[in-house]
Amino acid sequence: MNYTQQEVMQFVEEEDVKFIRLTFCDVFGKQKNLSIMPSELPRAFAEGIPIDAWAVEGFDRYDRSDIFLHPDPGTLAILPWRPEHGRVVRMFCDITWPDGTPFPCDTRRFLKEAQKAAEEAGFTFRFGTEQEFYLFDNDMEGGRTDTPYDNAAYMDIGPEDRGENIRREICMTLEQMGINPESSHHEEGPGQNEIDFRYTEPLKAADDAMTFRSVVSAIASRNGVRADFSPKPIPGAPGNGMHINFSVSGSAPDADEEEVTAGILNRAKEMTLFLNPVKGSYERLGSRKAPAYVCWGYENRSALIRIPAAFGEQRRGELRSPDTTTNPYIALGLLIYAGLEGLKNHAKAPDPITVNLYRSENADGLGLEKLPGSYEEAAQLASESAFIGGCLPEDILKVYLDKGKE
Repeated sequence: MNYTQQEVMQFVEEEDVKFIRLTFCDVFGKQKNLSIMPSELPRAFAEGIPIDAWAVEGFDRYDRSDIFLHPDPGTLAILPWRPEHGRVVRMFCDITWPDGTPFPCDTRRFLKEAQKAAEEAGFTFRFGTEQEFYLFDNDMEGGRTDTPYDNAAYMDIGPEDRGENIRREICMTLEQMGINPESSHHEEGPGQNEIDFRYTEPLKAADDAMTFRSVVSAIASRNGVRADFSPKPIPGAPGNGMHINFSVSGSAPDADEEEVTAGILNRAKEMTLFLNPVKGSYERLGSRKAPAYVCWGYENRSALIRIPAAFGEQRRGELRSPDTTTNPYIALGLLIYAGLEGLKNHAKAPDPITVNLYRSENADGLGLEKLPGSYEEAAQLASESAFIGGCLPEDILKVYLDKGKE
């Protein structure tokens, strides 16, 4: 859609918009918003709208509390599940201090800077996410239960797959918002679902990932069920992953996806804290189709990076370690910087892995490094990493390290 400020104000007037949600996320990727009336829109574009930073987790580390939200007109989207009369729209926001200088914990800005760095180097990165989630029944009063919505298995169909109509409604809602789902299906766990997205430029990919989570939660609630994005909702069952597909091209003649893959592998352990940012993340890694080892392979789902069987524009790498609690702005930004490092250094990937690493005996003798096994180990690696310290703002890093001490 990519509206200008003037086009947004015209749209709001002509389409009976009564509420405008200014959307952002905290350092950990939890979505937040503030609603304003149409009369406040010119001020929002000209000056920004103030909010209390001390009330937002991760933003409360400063001695001043006022920060300003600046809506990005290019992200305007109607919320289709809200009333048609007196419509509600949303825009993602950049965050600044009152004097207009960037707010250090604005993770969306971090990704914008990473994308700019890639473009200045002559490379174009593209990403597509595959996000998994569980659906659980509510009780008679609408309260939370731990009963899966169905007991279907991988790619089952109805009536065993009770989630197919909910996924259909989610996909149609996303299309109305200018987001293109690629496929959807029932996943391996009871009540577990997956919806995949087409490739797009980094900032839109991250915005779409954030939008997806809010849409899933809203549509699930409308259908009387609860969506769960936590890494391991059911002990012993598959966890929720957010596989990230990546590719690189560009005017630079040496746009080599193998070098990008090597760059990501080289920094995988150091980035894990941000790709798997809660303690429950480490109950998922290394079990039930979640990777444990730093390696890659063709069509090998047990590898950290899989190169799927695909042709032409569909050829890509798939990073399989992140889960659905990751902040997509941080995740994609770090992947860009790791990929750029691989390209700059002409990094060489190790030989591809051709065995099933879900059988631990197959890893014996291969000399593979393991991903961190706990939040504490991941935090230690991040704190010692010159790579992380060189690209991620110190304020954001400190919030993640302090979180592990709670």
